Amino acid sequence: MSMLSGRLGRRSVEGLLLLLGTTALVSCGDKVPAADLLFTNARVYTVEKAQPWADAVAVDDGRIVAVGTAADLARYKGEDTKVIDLGGKLLMPSFGDAHAHPVFGGLAYSRCSLHAGKTLEDYQRIIAACVAATPGTGVIYGVGWQDALFPPNGIPRKEVLDAVSKDRALIFDSVGGHSNWLNSKALELAGITKDTPDPANGHIDRDPKTGEPVGGLQESAQALVQHLIPPPTATDLQNSIIYTAKLFNSLGITSWHDAGIPVEPDGSSPVLEAYKAVKDKGELTSHVAIAMKWENGRGLDQIPGILTAAKRAESYGFQAKAVKFYADGVIPQKTAAMIEPYEGDPHNHGTLQITPEIFGQAVTQLGAKGIQPYVHAIGDMATRAALDAFDKAKAANGSIYRPMITHMNVVDPADQPRFGQLGVIAQFQATWASNYPYMDLTKQVIGPVRSQSIYPVKSILKGGGIIAYGADWPVATANPLSGLQVAITRVNYEDTASPPLLPGEVLTLEEAVKAHTADVAYANSMEGFTGTIAAGKSADLVVLDQDIFKAEPMQIGKTSVLLTLFEGKPVHGTLEQFGGKPAQ
Repeated sequence: MSMLSGRLGRRSVEGLLLLLGTTALVSCGDKVPAADLLFTNARVYTVEKAQPWADAVAVDDGRIVAVGTAADLARYKGEDTKVIDLGGKLLMPSFGDAHAHPVFGGLAYSRCSLHAGKTLEDYQRIIAACVAATPGTGVIYGVGWQDALFPPNGIPRKEVLDAVSKDRALIFDSVGGHSNWLNSKALELAGITKDTPDPANGHIDRDPKTGEPVGGLQESAQALVQHLIPPPTATDLQNSIIYTAKLFNSLGITSWHDAGIPVEPDGSSPVLEAYKAVKDKGELTSHVAIAMKWENGRGLDQIPGILTAAKRAESYGFQAKAVKFYADGVIPQKTAAMIEPYEGDPHNHGTLQITPEIFGQAVTQLGAKGIQPYVHAIGDMATRAALDAFDKAKAANGSIYRPMITHMNVVDPADQPRFGQLGVIAQFQATWASNYPYMDLTKQVIGPVRSQSIYPVKSILKGGGIIAYGADWPVATANPLSGLQVAITRVNYEDTASPPLLPGEVLTLEEAVKAHTADVAYANSMEGFTGTIAAGKSADLVVLDQDIFKAEPMQIGKTSVLLTLFEGKPVHGTLEQFGGKPAQ
């Protein structure tokens, strides 16, 4: 080994570590290059099947060079090595997120954010403050209202906004981005009346007696007011990405999948250029995968532009192997596609937003180019349509690259084994699998039988499917630790007195951690360099203030991240808190 060390550079040694394995090299008594960092006296959970636990990790030049016992790794200590004694604290791979909307989320919190509101009165107070802080006659736009505050169907009313202002147009996106809430002035400026027809794949919420718009726009109907909303500048886009990176780092996240950026017909994308600008400035402290958004209003002609954008993104250093399809809407407003009709509405199955023919052709043609299909599917019919499209693409092309479905609020029992059969990644939002007001709206319109198939995480895992978690931030908290708590209890993390939702679908903590680390890396096409603690991988690590493997399950969400490393450098917390010195 000493001869090899003399001839090979650090990166070459790391590559050899990957080939031979840490144990083979550490057991050898020869000299090894000194590491930059040496974490010792730790409880190290690696998420590596062959070596799940260790108590020391050596890091050099942003990479993990060895994992093992403190005695074994003592040889990596040199004169300039910073030795970090963790005092028995838990060291893990940093978390990943397979579904986030960093730009939408960052912009949502930088404008008139309703996220902190818990009541309609809260919303009115927040909006009134935004109006007062923005003199003039321009539109007030914001994001963050909760569907559950508008029972029984999640449809917002204009009267609540009119009480704040009838002179200024008020337009607000729901927290999930599937609905708009407008006051009367915004409806007037947009020219929306009882005679305005519903667009394809969307509808204007109307009074059932008069046909007058009541203040809600669903799905594609949101386009009717898009021209009234001031577009973000390039600086706004960049600042949103920087905001998200800092937030995610504080939660222990160092990799994410942007679940659908818009692409122009020529393949250009302002959002992609914003990512590049942030990366070039050295402020993108996460590994990023980017999915190109499929526009349901267009056809197969958009494929060349998507491929052009993906190629450009890859040239910028991003993973860009996915296309995001929106197969349906959401359940409370009955825009999600269901196999059987909604309860009490015998002719309403919701709607597939993309025809099965176009869906199948698009997945097949993109699949022939090695593109990953990434499908928003909430209703059981939408999930079935996605699985059918994957099946056809696999038959036509011989294989399909890491097909992924996100959300899957309801999955028909007949379709649950198909995830394993087709190698499909089931990308769930961990915190959603619990009882809370939105879930009450969902159960009400799908009935008791289908409510037994809500978020069947364990069933899909048992059937051979791959589970990967992603919060869909800013729709829900991005905190992985809250997600882990819900994943192993099925109890709402904010209302721990609520009953568990289908407790037979709980995961073990080991399964849940893997779904938020190693399997996210797989879903994001990053498993070669992140997601576990192994020699040769990027030093993307977190130190927690309590050992979640020893904590009470209902206390896991209270865990704090003390330190987050991205490529070996602290991006949240400092080495000094453990007695170490900052890396030079």
